[in-house]
Amino acid sequence: MQHWLGLSKAIDRLNGVVGRAAAWLVLLAVLVSAGNAVSRYAFKLGSNAWLELQWYLIAAVFLLCAGYTLLHQQHVKIDIVYNRWSRRTQLKIDIFGTLFFLLPIAILLLVLSWPVFVDSFRSGEVSGNTGGLPLWWARLLVPLGFALLSLQGISELIKRIAILRGALPDTLAETPSAIATTNVP
Repeated sequence: MQHWLGLSKAIDRLNGVVGRAAAWLVLLAVLVSAGNAVSRYAFKLGSNAWLELQWYLIAAVFLLCAGYTLLHQQHVKIDIVYNRWSRRTQLKIDIFGTLFFLLPIAILLLVLSWPVFVDSFRSGEVSGNTGGLPLWWARLLVPLGFALLSLQGISELIKRIAILRGALPDTLAETPSAIATTNVP
């Protein structure tokens, strides 16, 4: 079990680093957006490339931070129902949901999006907009984001199984979202 927990810890570190780095893309997107607005309205200069860069940066934040969000237990759950069950039942539901919903869908999207990226990269696909940006790197974000989400799903699965087996203390129940909703009637 310790080998699996080591793998889980490595995945957690990876998504932590990627998530914190990707968070800076929000600031960059805001600066690009502000710069684009100022150049358009103050100097009558505009560029489709700047608009597309802004869209790509926001897409990068959402896709690259999906695993980070799962790491911090901030994905949507139906807390009113979920919190009425025992902690052991919650863990079993998390395992079931990860095995039969999260991982199959994330892996399917990873597998289906990879050839789209490869085709875009090989063809040198560029946006159809005048002055648009290359699309391959934006298309790479989809399989990359779902790969990170899949890995984090595996990490969460490992942790929940370890908790059920008594090999890991249950610190997952102490996340901010769990604490905030524990008093739901």
